[in-house]
Amino acid sequence: MALAVSVLAVLLQVSSSACADVDFHRDVQPVLAEHCWHCHGGDAEDRKGGLRLDRFEEAVKGGESGSPAIVPGNPDQSELIRRIVSHDADVVMPPPDQKKPVSELQLQILKQWIQEGAEYKKHWAFTSPQKVAIPDIGVSHPVDAFILERLKKENLSPAPAATSAALCRRVYLDLIGLPPSPEELAAFETDGLEVTVDKLLASERFGEKWARQWLDLARYSDTNGYEKDMLREQWAWRDWVMNSINRDMPYSQFLIEQIAGDLLPEATQDQIIATGFLRNSMINEEGAIVAEQFRMAEMFDRVDCIGKAVLGLSTQCAQCHSHKFDPITHDEYFGMFAFLNNSYEAKSWVYTVDQQRTLVELQQKIEAAENRIRTERPQWNDQLNAWAGELASRQIAWQPLDAIELGSVSGLNHPTQEADKSLLMKGHTSNDVFMISTPELQGVTGLQLEALPHRDLPHGGPGRSHNGTWAINEVEVFVQKPESKDWEKQKLVNATADFSEPEVKQADGKKASGPVSHLIDGTDETTWNADRGPGRRNQPSVAVLQFETPLNYPAGTQLKIVWRMGDMLGCGRFSITTAAGPTAPLADHAAMLAVRLSAEQRTIDQTRAIFSAWRSSVAELKPINDEIDGLWKSMPAASTSILHLAEREAAQHRTTRLLDRGSWDQPTRPIEPHVPAELNPFPAEAPNNRLGFALWLTDSRAPLTARVAVNQIWQSVFGTGLVETAEDFGTRAPVPEYRELLDWLAVDLMENGWSRKHVIRTIVTSAAYQRSSSATPEQIERDPGNRLLARGPRFRADAEVVRDIALTVSGLIHHKAGGPGVIPPVPQNVLDYNYVYPTYWTPATGSERYRRTVYGFRKRSMPDPVMSNLDAPNGDVSCARRVRSNTPLAALTGLNEIIFVESARAMALRVLKEGGTDDSQRASYAFLLCTSRRPNEAEHAELMTLVQSRRQRLADGWLNPREVTTGDPAALPPLPENATPQDAAAWTLVARVLLNLDETVSKN
Repeated sequence: MALAVSVLAVLLQVSSSACADVDFHRDVQPVLAEHCWHCHGGDAEDRKGGLRLDRFEEAVKGGESGSPAIVPGNPDQSELIRRIVSHDADVVMPPPDQKKPVSELQLQILKQWIQEGAEYKKHWAFTSPQKVAIPDIGVSHPVDAFILERLKKENLSPAPAATSAALCRRVYLDLIGLPPSPEELAAFETDGLEVTVDKLLASERFGEKWARQWLDLARYSDTNGYEKDMLREQWAWRDWVMNSINRDMPYSQFLIEQIAGDLLPEATQDQIIATGFLRNSMINEEGAIVAEQFRMAEMFDRVDCIGKAVLGLSTQCAQCHSHKFDPITHDEYFGMFAFLNNSYEAKSWVYTVDQQRTLVELQQKIEAAENRIRTERPQWNDQLNAWAGELASRQIAWQPLDAIELGSVSGLNHPTQEADKSLLMKGHTSNDVFMISTPELQGVTGLQLEALPHRDLPHGGPGRSHNGTWAINEVEVFVQKPESKDWEKQKLVNATADFSEPEVKQADGKKASGPVSHLIDGTDETTWNADRGPGRRNQPSVAVLQFETPLNYPAGTQLKIVWRMGDMLGCGRFSITTAAGPTAPLADHAAMLAVRLSAEQRTIDQTRAIFSAWRSSVAELKPINDEIDGLWKSMPAASTSILHLAEREAAQHRTTRLLDRGSWDQPTRPIEPHVPAELNPFPAEAPNNRLGFALWLTDSRAPLTARVAVNQIWQSVFGTGLVETAEDFGTRAPVPEYRELLDWLAVDLMENGWSRKHVIRTIVTSAAYQRSSSATPEQIERDPGNRLLARGPRFRADAEVVRDIALTVSGLIHHKAGGPGVIPPVPQNVLDYNYVYPTYWTPATGSERYRRTVYGFRKRSMPDPVMSNLDAPNGDVSCARRVRSNTPLAALTGLNEIIFVESARAMALRVLKEGGTDDSQRASYAFLLCTSRRPNEAEHAELMTLVQSRRQRLADGWLNPREVTTGDPAALPPLPENATPQDAAAWTLVARVLLNLDETVSKN
């Protein structure tokens, strides 16, 4: 019987399709995408039989067989149909081994389409959205007009309006991610929906809730990932996202600043922070890795992130070959890649508003003091030039060493030599680096070590520590004569430097840091440091070491330099000289490097360095120099930093090459930055860099950006986007039921200044949003997934909201905004599983423990078990939509996880304090706190039974009230007036149940 019904249903469906007009997007394209385009699509390398079926002109021409695949108006003469219906295993398509035969319904669709002329249409998502006329169906709200028109066609009745309490709870959870209080429920009755919506849109809590979706897309985390998964400071970017959303920054600007904020004119600190978006990739710190391999992995991740978050396309397919289904060729993938490939990975300090003000004031005072020098010494410029000329003439001639071998004793680091002979440390940090060279000079008297800034180092270096500083323990030099296997150590004497810190001894009396003499004192217990303090620490330094006797060895002698480091030097250069008695100059090395250049070649910073060094050399200027030095020493120290992107100078631009099959070590021909031809054209006036790429993405002609943004909002509100596959709007995505509504909202977003708050307000003020989520049997049968939107949204809240509901209901929640991630409690066995044990893992206490979940510390290799059990992603890759599972783990988490147990204890005390004088009143109040409504008679009776049974177990001695309420058998919490330990324990047990109700953790 069931089989007969199924066959009848298919026949009726085929019959219905044959009578109606076939729509290419809705009916034909999904069939071709599923069965044909994998082998006969846009990927020329893998195309079979020379046949292309994704373009009309190619399909009617046919492939190698010479027969046209499609003959418009004549399906029987079309090779496509002949192959599909063939019973010959060597002829039939798709091939039998693919096990994906075309169904009877799909065959009839293809036949009818060919009969009607086989019209191809460009995929709807690749054409610019248009604002079609709102259906005239007797309602004023545009969202409702589109939906009701469709429901009328489907003969499906919409659900009635939700109750006031349900709607209030729904809008609170959707807009700020927190349930309403009893007072807010009462205010909703008076204020109504629109007033409440405006209030919530203006709330600081709004950004905390809506940032979460973007953090998923941007793969935000507080650690680097991979094996070691070390700490990173990136929370300033997370806070930037929240603040931008709260300010309703235009979505176009939101994207531009995140992709290219550093390239905007006079970029602000906030705009530089914004580019942390693309720095959220994982960073591999394993030993002995090849740095370029994992730089490529980060680049692939960035393209993938933009694909999912902004374009709504699966760009990864085109990394290895031209996309088989969507119009992104292999070349075009690397064209987009090229826009990002000339960035370097910078790290900068983040200052508070007050600190920024102080910095400006101090810089102004320094500038004013230096201007006083210029005023009081009219001949200052002549004096400076004479001094600089003399300094340049007295410079020792140094010959940089060419490395024939570079490495580290441990094998963990991979130094490389740059064009200027500097050595750049890459890979895992290592404290035992060496280089081997074959110098041609005879009579070498000294060795010079320059510590040099580099764009790829934290804050520009020269070091690799978190603040760009460094410490070197010891430098040793060995020589190996030709035909000898032995390395002879050379004695170094008289170390000098342009700057050293004062000596600081550690408590053990052995370790010390500071003077350059530590480089040659024969012990690794001491270090040379040259940290000039905030504002001046990331500049070059130099040390000069004399040989006890000049080096005179036969040609071909190898020179080996070994340097051991406490905090690793990131970029340095070794040079040798034959000058007698070489020493480091008294002037800062930054000035010494600058005087080698002509005035026209110098940057502003280099000119300032020369002026600063000159004034420091003038004895009469000591008072004003001391004043300036004091101003520098009072520069505020930033409390955090940010990983971000910065553009390489034109002379340092990389050549992007197409990678064969996407392999990082298989570069082929050069690729210039360019965008997919099938999408919108590149703006004529845009620069051909990251900023131009961002402007292309946000161009009003862009077919995808606004659609994807609106779909993300819809998904957050209704649980599923108008396009179900939020990460993929391509040809294999299900055709949206309300495509015209999606396009109307996308254009409306752009017409209203790219305001996401405007779109959210439009959606939540619709009748469609305000409907009851209760479904009739007919609605469940005909539309189980609510794709036609005949009823309101209902689904379990996201992991963060579930936790925040418990904290809010209990009264524990602490609304402190921003700052470093809050470390949650995690079982010890989970901590022990880490490859590198996180010694910093000290769970927050006091009110910090109960901050909103969006501020929780996110460790990639060790996700918070609470969040994992409730389906939160871990930040490894861009996540456009979360899986929503329904497993016992979620219930067990809600009942037993410590944060929920603590919430239940606090909720019990709140109920005893606020809920009334007897259990009946308290039961009603507790239920109201959790579900935003009063219990009905049956629910109230069940609650009373539960309370009484818990009281009885306590009275019978099965449970210790102290242990229930505090976790300590001997302790009690502060109790409300007239409450007993038994009261607190009984209501704690009841609260654990209430906090775990479906209705508590769901949006209804």
